[in-house]
Amino acid sequence: MHTMQLTQSKQAKIIIVGAGAAGLFCASLLGQRGFAVTVIDNGKKVGRKILMSGGGKCNFTNLYVEANNYLSQNPHFCKSALKRFNQWDFIQLINHYRIAYHEKDHGQLFCDDSAQAIVDMLIAECEKGNVTFRMQTTLDDISQTAVGFALTLSHGKAALPETISCDKVIIATGGLSMPALGMTAIGYKIAEKFHLPIVPVRAGLVPFTLHKPLLDQLATLAGIAVKAEVSLPNISFKENLLFTHRGLSGPAILQLSSYWQPGQAITINLLPEVDLASLLAQNRNQHLKNCLAQILPKRLIDCLSELGMIPDRLVKQLNHKQQHDLDIALTQWSITPNGTEGYRTAEVTLGGVSTHALSSKTMMAKNVANLYFIGEVVDVSGWLGGYNFQWAWSSAFACATEIAD
Repeated sequence: MHTMQLTQSKQAKIIIVGAGAAGLFCASLLGQRGFAVTVIDNGKKVGRKILMSGGGKCNFTNLYVEANNYLSQNPHFCKSALKRFNQWDFIQLINHYRIAYHEKDHGQLFCDDSAQAIVDMLIAECEKGNVTFRMQTTLDDISQTAVGFALTLSHGKAALPETISCDKVIIATGGLSMPALGMTAIGYKIAEKFHLPIVPVRAGLVPFTLHKPLLDQLATLAGIAVKAEVSLPNISFKENLLFTHRGLSGPAILQLSSYWQPGQAITINLLPEVDLASLLAQNRNQHLKNCLAQILPKRLIDCLSELGMIPDRLVKQLNHKQQHDLDIALTQWSITPNGTEGYRTAEVTLGGVSTHALSSKTMMAKNVANLYFIGEVVDVSGWLGGYNFQWAWSSAFACATEIAD
């Protein structure tokens, strides 16, 4: 694991805004280097999104992290940070704390027990560095001074605002996803105040909603999941697709949603690993519905029949054109989503502080000395599967290393 050598105690005062994954990790690294670090957050508890993630098990990184797993207006921006602190470095920290974990599909790593283990580890690392926490504290304003920054804070409705000064400010406020956890746009507002460009934000890794009448026609399928390949013209994902009361979800859909633009049709292949022609040839005497029931849920077959996608006949009664049409219907089903469920259920916020305004090596604003942006607030968004947590750890490490060195 990368270790940051303890140097003589430095008195630089650093304020980190946001007690999530990136903010906590950055605070721990800087605190252990002898800096006076204070973390402020509007919530009661640190690491709220960590605790919610991965169904409470926290998908903390992925074995196969690469730059092409991230979306950004500058796809190269994340490379430097990911290289300097990678998934193996974080796994080494996990192992040091003897946190038991397991691999799921596609290299995703989850805690065996609870996401609380990750939060406890980050708190322990912060305690080693004497990090100060100020929870339920709102940042109302920030301004540059001759020597650093002045921050106006408020704590509860009755308390009078107070102003504190510091040498450096690190913004780790996350995005707008999961507003129930108290996520706000404060990070973007700070960027705008200092004239940093913002890439327009929208919900990512989010379920699709459907137009009527299709929504009503698929209503009977809510709760059914199938292995599928879902595609847009430039990208496709092969994972589970889940039908819901509002539309479509599941890992394949969440992944595709980050690339989808309103009005675009998506293509669904319900037979990503099935050779339909040979299946039909082997079951010539069966009814078509019974033949397909070997590979697809019966409720889905009934629903597709009602939509006119599956003819009501014996397999041997299908002529060549009908076989071809059936193949197209099941492997190139085109659906145009109505929209997405939005930030309420989104796992990540796409867009954010433009990477063109930041140094990829240090995460500092190019035009504002000593102001840094790390984690989800930056225009770097990962795929589903631990990539966003790895970006939090890597960007925090890049920032902390630069300040410490």
